[in-house]
Amino acid sequence: MKSRVALQQLAEVTESQWGMVTTAQARAQGIDHMTLKRLNDDGHLARLIHGVYRSTGAPTAEHEELRAAWLATEPRRLALERLRDDRPGIVVSGESAAQLHGIGDLRATRSEFTSPTRRQSQRLDVRYRTRDLPREDITVRDGLPATTRERTIADLVEDRQDLSTVADALRDATRQSALDTERLTELLAPLARRNDCAAGDGAALLEKLTRSAGIDENSWAKRIAENGPLMAKILSQHIAHPSPKMQETLEPYSRNPFGRTLTKGFTGGCVACE
Repeated sequence: MKSRVALQQLAEVTESQWGMVTTAQARAQGIDHMTLKRLNDDGHLARLIHGVYRSTGAPTAEHEELRAAWLATEPRRLALERLRDDRPGIVVSGESAAQLHGIGDLRATRSEFTSPTRRQSQRLDVRYRTRDLPREDITVRDGLPATTRERTIADLVEDRQDLSTVADALRDATRQSALDTERLTELLAPLARRNDCAAGDGAALLEKLTRSAGIDENSWAKRIAENGPLMAKILSQHIAHPSPKMQETLEPYSRNPFGRTLTKGFTGGCVACE
C-alpha cells in the first residue's frame, strides 16, 4: 500500500485518539506491519510503545505514555468506543490517576490501571489491580477513564503510600472542588485499622488525613485567627450592616499588617490565606 493512502486511512483513527493508533487498529484498516514499519522509518509515524504509534504530524499529547499504555490494554477497540461503554473495563488508577487529576506530588513511574478481571503485563512499567469498580467510582479525565478523586485517594492509602503524601493529594483535591466525603469515608473504612484507627472507622482515618493536610476545622481556625485582614474580611462578609463601633474595631485590620495576599480557596469558594 502506498504511504499516502495508508496515512489517509490511519487519519480516520488517529484524529479521534490523540494522534495515536495501535498495530491492531491499523491492521483493521488494511495496513500491514511492513507498511507501518515503512511509515515509521520515513518519519511519518513515531513508535511510542510496543504496538502503539503516533502520527508525527499530530501535536504531542499530555500524559502521552499513559494514553498509549491505555490504548494497548485493548488494542483492537477505538478509544471512543471504549468510552461509550456503560462501565469502562480498564480504568486509570493509583498514582497515574492522581497525576491525571493533578493532585499530590506523586511521580508516577509506571502506568497503573484497574481491571474487573485479573490481568498481567510483561511490561515492568504497567501495573494492574483487580477490582470491579462501581460506576460511581469512575470518571473521565482528559479523555481517559479514571478513578474518581475519592477512589484515587483511597487507593493511595491502600497502596501504603506515606500518609503525609496522601494528605497532600487530599489537600489538592479539596482545592479543586468539593469532595464526596461520605463516599471517601466509606472507601477508607476497610483501611482504618492498618493506619492506627479503630477497625472500620473511615471517618477517623479521614480526620487523620485532613489534620496532616492542614484542612481540618482546627487548622483553618488557627490560620484565620493568625491573619488579621482575613479575619476582618470574613467578619465583614457575615455582617451586612456593621455598627460604627464594629467598623472602628475592624479598621486596624484593613491594612494587612502581615503583608499576606488574599485569595479564594478550599471548597465552596470560601476565603483563605496563601
